[in-house]
Amino acid sequence: MQEEFLLRALIFNSSHMKKIFFLAFLLPGIAKAQWHVNLFGGISNYSGDLQSKMFTTDQSNGAFGLGVQYDLTGHFSVLSGINYGKVAAADKFNKPDLQQRNLSFQSQIFEWNLMAEYNLFDLSERRFTPYAFAGIAVYHFDPFAFDTLGNKVFLKPLSTEGEGLAQYPNNKPYSLTQFAIPFGAGIKLRVTDNVTLAYEIGFRKLFTDYLDDVSSRYVDQTILLNAKGPEAVEMAYRGNEIKGGAAYPVAGTIRGHSQYKDWYYFSGIRVSIGINTLNNRKVDRKGVIDCPKKVI
Repeated sequence: MQEEFLLRALIFNSSHMKKIFFLAFLLPGIAKAQWHVNLFGGISNYSGDLQSKMFTTDQSNGAFGLGVQYDLTGHFSVLSGINYGKVAAADKFNKPDLQQRNLSFQSQIFEWNLMAEYNLFDLSERRFTPYAFAGIAVYHFDPFAFDTLGNKVFLKPLSTEGEGLAQYPNNKPYSLTQFAIPFGAGIKLRVTDNVTLAYEIGFRKLFTDYLDDVSSRYVDQTILLNAKGPEAVEMAYRGNEIKGGAAYPVAGTIRGHSQYKDWYYFSGIRVSIGINTLNNRKVDRKGVIDCPKKVI
């Protein structure tokens, strides 16, 4: 009985010793972890067939976002948030050889993202740091334009490039809700122990070329007219609306460049507000709470 008791005691103590050692190593990391509320404000824009520059503030619109952040360490964080922005462009501001096409579009962007972030420096030890982030996002868009009477016209139902028409089996309808890969970089400044100010640029790699409803080639005018009506023809080509403009192009004429997918991006200010202060105190493996390090 005594040997059995000693054996059980040894197993019990061994099991608890493992837990103690595990907590001893885990506790410093937990003590440094901190939740933040992130507020974003800035501009949104896009790159595609109606805006060929990869990054520009020309034709940009306001954007804002709200999210949360969890610091795993002083260098690594996990973020999630929702963003809203608007993208728009018109050929009248495009390259001279494309202005005769006279197309335009607008779309709201609603995005949810999940990202990982890396800070080059630990902000508990320094006041500023460069940082980079990347992850995955789901976004919704719905391109539209205004006709000659000023009426708002959503473009996807019109199949302006024959999407979904039997005569063009290779032109598949595009989804208005899709995945994207967000990534970007910025620089942070620690204003107080719980408030950080950052400027960042975040790009979104898309898997569609229809953010602006322009991708490949013009379809036959008669086929489009019979299938979708005169409004579809009007919105597929608008060069005849301007002075000296040409008639609807011959079927197969290049309308866009499908080999280059569209992008959208956000740039602006992010304010991070810590919602606990445990991050500012460090617990060593003996359970002693130390004062913050001197900030340089």
